[in-house]
Amino acid sequence: MFAIISDVHSNLEALTTVLDDIEKRGIKTIYCLGDVVGYAANPRECLDLVIEKTDASVFGNHDYAVLYEPTNFNLGAEQASYWTRKVLEDEKDVEKCDQRWNYLGSQQMRWTLKTKLGDVDAHLDFVHASPRKPINEYLFPDDVYTTLGKINALFERTRHICFVGHTHLPGVFLDDPDFYTPDELGGVYPILQDEKAIINVGSVGQPRDRDNRASYVYIENNEVHFVRLEYDYKKTAQKIYDTQELDNFEGDRLADGR
Repeated sequence: MFAIISDVHSNLEALTTVLDDIEKRGIKTIYCLGDVVGYAANPRECLDLVIEKTDASVFGNHDYAVLYEPTNFNLGAEQASYWTRKVLEDEKDVEKCDQRWNYLGSQQMRWTLKTKLGDVDAHLDFVHASPRKPINEYLFPDDVYTTLGKINALFERTRHICFVGHTHLPGVFLDDPDFYTPDELGGVYPILQDEKAIINVGSVGQPRDRDNRASYVYIENNEVHFVRLEYDYKKTAQKIYDTQELDNFEGDRLADGR
């Protein structure tokens, strides 16, 4: 039994709510799909919690942007990256500072877990964005209708199950091709031995599916359970408004989940 979180985006209120829920369920193992930082106002605290609580993580494009440079970012995302870098650099505790930078600098782009899930021999890949371009390729639900070649190429690179984040839109892609939202699945997707799937776990800190509740998944036996949790998004938004270097839009969007 394990949980998967993604796209925290420096949202401390959402992250602590999700971690509390994971703990209440008795889940001891947590994997992270990246983008711990970006957009919101608590990058230090979120990094510290992810370092402490998760067992493995992969590189997200916002993590990459803070460590190196923002690429193809809008102005608000770019400003947040530079501000986050400054906040991390200004840490007075040298040990904490080094721990955070070492964590960001040591992330893999993908990692694989071969394990038994119930009666299923599962090959699980973990990336931030897509099986083809792990850091920055967007995979949207509409792609199953508009870009069939892209879907086929992604599934050619998927051996069994691939967990992703990046778009902040939870759901399951199948190679029919098709896409199912968590609601359409009744909140649960059963992993099968002979069915490939790309599973978006949604975003902890900045949902964009018009549902402003924090999103994550946990896996029990061979079932992927999608979880949504209310959190104090108004507090998160106010911190963004109070930080001159951050774009107010990143606070506004939290109310609507967009």
